[in-house]
Amino acid sequence: MKIVPNFLAFRISSKGMSIQKKKMELITENIANTSTTKTKDGTPYKRKFLAVAQKEGLQSLIPASFNTLKLKGGGKFHLEAPQPGRLQEKEDLVSQVKQDSSEGELVYMPDHPDANEDGYVQMPNVNVVTEMVDMIAASRSYEANLTAFNASKQIAKSSLEI
Repeated sequence: MKIVPNFLAFRISSKGMSIQKKKMELITENIANTSTTKTKDGTPYKRKFLAVAQKEGLQSLIPASFNTLKLKGGGKFHLEAPQPGRLQEKEDLVSQVKQDSSEGELVYMPDHPDANEDGYVQMPNVNVVTEMVDMIAASRSYEANLTAFNASKQIAKSSLEI
């Protein structure tokens, strides 16, 4: 569903909440697999994280006088701006789930079924303390986006009562 530019604040807050929710899901998966020494491919679990990047030009301000472009080498190009003097949405954030390629620590457990010939087990590269800190940060970010969404909703509601 495309949200019209007048409700850009809702779209931004919604995208923020969506990203933080995905981060919390990945953190939960990481914590659940802190002891998984053998996955389907026979290797220890690798920590997953969400890489978020901004595509170029999240927004641009279209000047009210924007209607003609001058080209180098001569000539003009006339353009009708959709809403002059307004913020124009462009592509926004992109996110991708990635795996941390670092190795987990070797722990001496000679009786473990996944122990090597020296009795060491390759553990997952998940640090529970780091994951908990990341979970708290993601939760706080989600709450901040929710607060911004509710404030935008209240402003929109108040403007309808005028």
